[in-house]
Amino acid sequence: MSQTIAVIDYGMGNLRSVSKAVEQVADTDDNVLVTDDPRLILSADRVVFPGQGAARDCMDAISEHHLNRAVLDAAHSKPFLGICMGLQVLMETSEENGGTGLLGLIPGKVRRFPADMEIESQRLKIPQMGWNRVQQTRPHPLWEGIPDGSRFYFVHSYYIDPREGDLVAGTTDYGIPFTSVIARDNLFAAQFHPEKSAAAGLRLLRNFINWN
Repeated sequence: MSQTIAVIDYGMGNLRSVSKAVEQVADTDDNVLVTDDPRLILSADRVVFPGQGAARDCMDAISEHHLNRAVLDAAHSKPFLGICMGLQVLMETSEENGGTGLLGLIPGKVRRFPADMEIESQRLKIPQMGWNRVQQTRPHPLWEGIPDGSRFYFVHSYYIDPREGDLVAGTTDYGIPFTSVIARDNLFAAQFHPEKSAAAGLRLLRNFINWN
């Protein structure tokens, strides 16, 4: 049975890479739609919410595209995948830009990595940019076929600090341990970029498309 998968376009995010990766793993009769139309987002069967850039710019762009309510409604009502900034803006506030209010769907904050992090006396660069392991903290359908400790591709200077520990579905170490994946009901959101994460990332996207 065919389905529509909406990739939310609010002017920020690697939309082409995300949509092409979703198309690669989708069934041939599925419709992958890149859109900023709230009606199309809410009528889709599944929603992917990507993003990159600064928190305040992303929130401004979401508001300018009149997508605040559509994002929140979709996150409550259908399979929903947040990617990178599409994870962070689901939180309440961010330390970025001197403090930025976010969508407030998930209790907790977005924090900046400490400036003095080291591993074996080597200063870690911020942003974290490259491959890192994700430890799966609990079973989830989107982890199916993905070995625990698989490597995914990250690009970020900030990380989420959720208040509710039972939301955490994956953690990663970069100088400090941080939450890299959350999951709740129909929502799954990751700090890494599955569209840039080779076989493990494509498997996660395929699992999302088949997730009931």
